[in-house]
Amino acid sequence: MLPSTRVIFTAIEGALLNSKSPSWSAAAEALEEIERRRVPLILVTSGTRAELEPLRQKMENGHPFVTESGGGLFIPDGYFARHLEGTVRQGRYFCVAFGRPYADAVAAAEEIAEESGASIVGYSQMSAREIARNTGEPVRQAELARQREFSERFFFAGASEAVIGKFEREARERRWDAIRGEPFWELRSGNDEARALRHLMRLLRDSLHTRLRAVAIGSSARDLPLLSAADHAVVLPQSDQEFDLALSSRLPQAIPGDLPGPAGWNQAVLKALEET
Repeated sequence: MLPSTRVIFTAIEGALLNSKSPSWSAAAEALEEIERRRVPLILVTSGTRAELEPLRQKMENGHPFVTESGGGLFIPDGYFARHLEGTVRQGRYFCVAFGRPYADAVAAAEEIAEESGASIVGYSQMSAREIARNTGEPVRQAELARQREFSERFFFAGASEAVIGKFEREARERRWDAIRGEPFWELRSGNDEARALRHLMRLLRDSLHTRLRAVAIGSSARDLPLLSAADHAVVLPQSDQEFDLALSSRLPQAIPGDLPGPAGWNQAVLKALEET
């Protein structure tokens, strides 16, 4: 069978997986069809490479993937039968880095905190057990999240809104993005899912010599860069036909899915493959 003329970009959180269960069993039919048709399935996550690896192994996914909200594009060794300019070998992968390195993020967080008068505590200063206590996730998961490569997570230790605002302004002046979160914020610079995916599409098209088209699946405003990088976008409801209004208004051409989570993902993928 000839390689597919489609590639699928997918968010993991809220799409292929949902918050209630880490199982993708409801998406099994579509995953089997993807494998049968040799469709590249590109996993995109805000998490780390260490967090994504167990999932990729369980799914037997051997395709490129994107981590830390576009911090890095990882390409398995041998995936393309040619040398890739601008890549750095990291273990079994070649990495195209878009985000600044973790060491830079840690140093910047400390400098910005000092300049703004804020007191922060970052992942780099915490053990996995301390992170787990603050997030409610298992210690093992916290340890994987701690293995960061392109962003630092931190929380403010009793800072006022005025001090937090000063921290944000100082970060912008230094060309860093301070992303609000609860309880942890994230500091990053250059992370760009859309740029990473477009770069990958150029590599795939050059390699396959075909008019490859991308279908992206997501469910929330955080998936906008992922969805905007594809030729066709599918937005899944977050629950019971409730869509993220911020995303729907910014991506009006996207196709709404019928079901949330893995079941909706399964339906959307099968439909996209039928249209092919």
